[in-house]
Amino acid sequence: MKVAVFSTKSYDRQFFEAINADYGHELTFFEPRLTPETAVLAEGFPCVCVFINDRLSEETLRTIASHGTQYIALRCAGFNNVDLKVAAELGMKVVRVPAYSPYAVAEHAVGLVLMLNRKLYRAYNRVRDDDFSLDGLLGFDLHGCTVGVVGTGKIGQCFAQIMKGFGCYLLAYDIHPNPACVELGVKYVALPELLANSDVVSLHCPLFPETYHMINEQTLQLFKRGAMLINTSRGALIDTHAVIGAIKSGQIGYLGIDVYEEEEELFFEDLSDTVIQDDTFQLLQSYPNVVITAHQAFFTRNALTNIANTTLANIRDLAAGTPCPNEVKAPA
Repeated sequence: MKVAVFSTKSYDRQFFEAINADYGHELTFFEPRLTPETAVLAEGFPCVCVFINDRLSEETLRTIASHGTQYIALRCAGFNNVDLKVAAELGMKVVRVPAYSPYAVAEHAVGLVLMLNRKLYRAYNRVRDDDFSLDGLLGFDLHGCTVGVVGTGKIGQCFAQIMKGFGCYLLAYDIHPNPACVELGVKYVALPELLANSDVVSLHCPLFPETYHMINEQTLQLFKRGAMLINTSRGALIDTHAVIGAIKSGQIGYLGIDVYEEEEELFFEDLSDTVIQDDTFQLLQSYPNVVITAHQAFFTRNALTNIANTTLANIRDLAAGTPCPNEVKAPA
């Protein structure tokens, strides 16, 4: 099948071209994101392959459908950037990669916890400047701390297992408790109880209308004062302006994020020679107790291999007209 692959970088080409030798699809790579402005590039392609910051709005979908596109292959787990109702109306099928490497994301979340706690980012820069003082680098033992895991799917489960190894006490919130987490010793509680009792809160849930800004001005007041907040899921789970206020007041003592709700114009691009116009993001970067990474939690060899394999297998199913286990449909 002819596939237009949007938002591609050199590493996407590397993994997709290597694995496509087993599938034989006709892949054309485009660096721009798929948006209403770039939708014309999909003309003549029955399938588009997209990533997290491509914008599959009604306008984009109607444009690419009019140019012959029937299939949308997401090379990620989240599908909040696709208007599923419009896709269904247009008869378009949407598939995704539900799991590529939960270990990659969970391990990155733990890395943010360690980075913030032990001030590793500050220590690294000091030593490079021949400053070997320890003032301002004081951390705390994770052993014995209470860690709250919001969302206990595969990634949340992996994160809980790692933190259990540190000797942490684990609380969790999920509308569907995971038996593997219960067996691990995780205690499921209501979200307010989790926030009030956790030294570290880590978000591992998808972005739905129900989870949009779940961390907001009201829920931030429930946090244990000085607690750590980690987000490696989707940026819009957090109300950025509210969390900035909580950092300034000391309600939040540490913030580690791999995602940002307005990231689509920033992440995955080299903007080092430009003046970033997002004042909110610039303000976040100015705080000494904030660590930001640019949506790299998924970025391991294992994950990229699995993403390419699953995506190309999904497209094979679509081309053959056989049921695809990874199809996403609009809710009833």
